[in-house]
Amino acid sequence: MTVAEKLGQLQQLAWTGDTGPGGGQNHLVESAARAGTLGSVLNLYGAEHTNALQRIAVEETRLGIPLLFGFDVIHGCLTTFPIPLAQAASFDPEVTERDGEVAAREARSLGMHWTFAPMMDVSRDPRWGRIAESNGEDPYLTAAFAAAKVRGHQGSDPAELALPHRVAACAKHLAAYGGAEGGRDYNTVDVSEQRLRNVYLPPFKAAVDAGVATVMAAFNTVSGVPAHAYAHLLTDILKEEWGFDGTVVSDWNGVAELVPHGFAEDGADAAGAALSAGVDMEMVSTHLVDHGEELLASGAIAPERLDDAVARILRLKLRLGLFERPYTDERAELTAPTPESRQAAREVAERSLVLLKNEGPVLPLSPSGGSVAVVGPFANSADLHGTWAGPGASRFPATTVLEGLRAAAPEARIAHAADGEAALAAVRDADVAVVVVGEPSAISGEASSRSDIRLPSGQPELIHAVAATGKPFAVVLLNGRPLDVSDWIDAAPAVVVAWHPGIEGGRAIADVLFGAVNPGGKLPATFPRSVGQVPLTYAHENTGRPAPPDSAPDAYVSRYLDLPTGPLFPFGHGLSYTTFETGAPVLDVDTVSTADLHAGAAAHVTVRVTNTGARAGDEVVQLYLHDRAASIVQPVRRLRGFQRVTLAPGEERELRFTLGAEDFGFWANDSRGEFRLEPGRVDVYVGSSAVASSRVSVVLTR
Repeated sequence: MTVAEKLGQLQQLAWTGDTGPGGGQNHLVESAARAGTLGSVLNLYGAEHTNALQRIAVEETRLGIPLLFGFDVIHGCLTTFPIPLAQAASFDPEVTERDGEVAAREARSLGMHWTFAPMMDVSRDPRWGRIAESNGEDPYLTAAFAAAKVRGHQGSDPAELALPHRVAACAKHLAAYGGAEGGRDYNTVDVSEQRLRNVYLPPFKAAVDAGVATVMAAFNTVSGVPAHAYAHLLTDILKEEWGFDGTVVSDWNGVAELVPHGFAEDGADAAGAALSAGVDMEMVSTHLVDHGEELLASGAIAPERLDDAVARILRLKLRLGLFERPYTDERAELTAPTPESRQAAREVAERSLVLLKNEGPVLPLSPSGGSVAVVGPFANSADLHGTWAGPGASRFPATTVLEGLRAAAPEARIAHAADGEAALAAVRDADVAVVVVGEPSAISGEASSRSDIRLPSGQPELIHAVAATGKPFAVVLLNGRPLDVSDWIDAAPAVVVAWHPGIEGGRAIADVLFGAVNPGGKLPATFPRSVGQVPLTYAHENTGRPAPPDSAPDAYVSRYLDLPTGPLFPFGHGLSYTTFETGAPVLDVDTVSTADLHAGAAAHVTVRVTNTGARAGDEVVQLYLHDRAASIVQPVRRLRGFQRVTLAPGEERELRFTLGAEDFGFWANDSRGEFRLEPGRVDVYVGSSAVASSRVSVVLTR
């Protein structure tokens, strides 16, 4: 290969669809493909369209290297599934694997080879709009979902990647993007090495272990260095320590943004820094192609690094089977969601809904007879797809809540009014009301940070007005982030967090409201009492002056003067239409040596859970650890196990959890990577949320 051909493989250009500043690069794509100086195209889809461009690359160039077509397939392609944050609420990684399988089949049939998912940025700040695209605040939960999404897209066997229903996944964004200061997108992140390794990196390691084909660099700086130029992340840890042999791609214009970051003086400087740090492919900006030859000549980039980057890209194309089968079968192209894919999306949405509150109980509603008023700005809105919903969202409207309720209860008298006096009149004339509120999809997701995470103006007032009628009612919350609900939550007897639930969201919500499905989801991120508390997480470190919930007003402890300590609803919280009892955890050992743990030994915890109610339902039993005294202060709780189980009324089941070195240990501040297992007492908590109190202790010895 010539130097120009090598540099061309490192270039990804964008088709018309824009996912960042600037515009599409259609005018460059065809000429670069014909010249053999293009490696990948972003945002072009449709078998006929991708095949036409692919023929130019394969049949009209000297080397005939096929193009790689990439697209943001985040939570569905033609069939929109719930947003990733919602899927995490299921506490069931199989739901995201199912989403990945359906999306991969649809995407590959449309000529796409590569998707930029899963996003695995741990975030404790709901102001950050991209928390909607994440799996929430916990690294353990996020890691489980990251690995599942990789399997869904790529399969469990590396050989499956070449099959016509698989796509290459991309672990993004490396790293710590979810820790942006102030919750403001693209902002600075300053973290210690131990926090980087204990909080932000575990999901990426899980994705690499699952065989993820590609990794994307993050927009943000990490401790003063932009991630696109941070060799410690992209090379030292990812490629050398973890042995990742796949492709590292920049984010949109990320190489060029090294200049406004203040890290590079100009485009040439940015290109040299990014390639040398470990970026293999440049998305949208063209600095490697524009300046690569001069950088090689000057010694600013090493020829060995260029060859390594090219080899990684060619290896990806080889693993996708593009050299043998560069074209997509146009006869097999999927053009719309199928009944099977819609059913899958509906079931995933049902498992993702969280019953936040249910006094009375108001829910479930009776599907036979009676009258229901369905009010609120989102009662008959199809804006349920959520952020980054894929090409299907603009073509196939989501089922609205009103449509779902009417279909689920044809015998009930269901009235609808959006707001105002008409809505209140409908409520007064009904037996029960459903108030559907939330935030539009457009105000969560990328570049959609919010300083105020309460419901938009007018919606809390509607909830209070409905409450004043005296009629029983339930609030359905459509949201892309944890919200501050403190200004209306006391007025609402029942609340269902439905998130942005996707194309079949209206039917899934109806299934839960009428009791055809018993909700079993749990919060994957803390709901704060006020935005002034954030960033907020259950896995916080204690202070020298921790604040107990009943601390005196004048106590010199870590607290706010005007707010109780702790969240409004904790991580892991979620109710059911039945009740459960979780017994005390039992350990099979009282002590275990760190030497034995290093050698592969484990402690086992058993716990009995019983459905004590009259309905079948799901409970998510959660296991947390707390190391009482360590050389690096540990969080008050760390999730290290969860199991979602379905139990019939009166049914009891014994669950078993295994705790090994990875669970008891933690990473220290050595940049070379130091994992520590230390002697001492570790508390094991088991229950239905992060505030579970039932515990047992194990002592780690030398």
